[in-house]
Amino acid sequence: MNAQRINLIVIVGPTASGKTRLAARLARETGSEVISADSRQVYRGLDIGSGKDLGDYLVDGAPVPYHLIDIADLREEFSVFSYQRAFRDCFAELSRRGIVPVLAGGTGLYIEAVLRDYRMEDVPENPELRRGLADLSEEELAEMLRSANLRLHNTTDLTDRARLLRAIEIACHRTETPVEPGPVLRPLVAGVHWDRAVLRSRIARRLEDRLAGGLVEEVQRLRESGVSWERLYALGLEYRYISLHLAGDLPYDAMVRTLKTRIGQFAKRQETWFRGMERRGVPIRWMDGDDYDTLRDLVMAAAP
Repeated sequence: MNAQRINLIVIVGPTASGKTRLAARLARETGSEVISADSRQVYRGLDIGSGKDLGDYLVDGAPVPYHLIDIADLREEFSVFSYQRAFRDCFAELSRRGIVPVLAGGTGLYIEAVLRDYRMEDVPENPELRRGLADLSEEELAEMLRSANLRLHNTTDLTDRARLLRAIEIACHRTETPVEPGPVLRPLVAGVHWDRAVLRSRIARRLEDRLAGGLVEEVQRLRESGVSWERLYALGLEYRYISLHLAGDLPYDAMVRTLKTRIGQFAKRQETWFRGMERRGVPIRWMDGDDYDTLRDLVMAAAP
């Protein structure tokens, strides 16, 4: 590949769209390595529910190197800033080895933070500020965050008290220290698009496979290892609704039906995010389905 033309290949798309398999196959063919962009796969112990699917990184019997999976403990809060910093370190190391990485995942905020070089810094906790916010309701905290941060990137901060407090802390932080810019990226961004009905079918089939493969047991093991119900609930989707089932609040069949619906809604939100990225200046070359030949042609045309 001619690194003067592109120095990063990005594959985006909703959950269950086949991004990982495409990325691994492309990396195998081009001698590249995959950088994951998934907000739950960074955590050790979240295997089946986060969709690590490490078998996808074995292509034609050969392992494809991957990065930014299993790098954080569940007791940690791995933020967008944490991801941006980890990506930069990984990108620099791969670039030094002459590799054009393949960045693949469905966490749009992580990907956009990298591609649009969000200027962030490591903000320490502010006990005095937190004491002053202790008596405010979540609605009052949300309004404060909106007024403090008019360019709010992550609206999920508005739905959880701990996230609200941390987001206000970051929004109110002031420093004279300049934030280091990220690396100069020349990305090719490819997107995987499925017809909505087809994607729903893929989501349902994958969920059933994961349940048969021990997903409920995974959540049970996490709980037995000391992970709180609150932490599992905060992890969302599979971990949230299986936790409700294990706690006796949701029958199994209702849990499965709810998960299929919620994951479908999540996929729609992912697609909306990626369309928004296009409006914010990130061009995406969309493919119909997990069409490897089209992906390969796009890459070869961009990096002859």
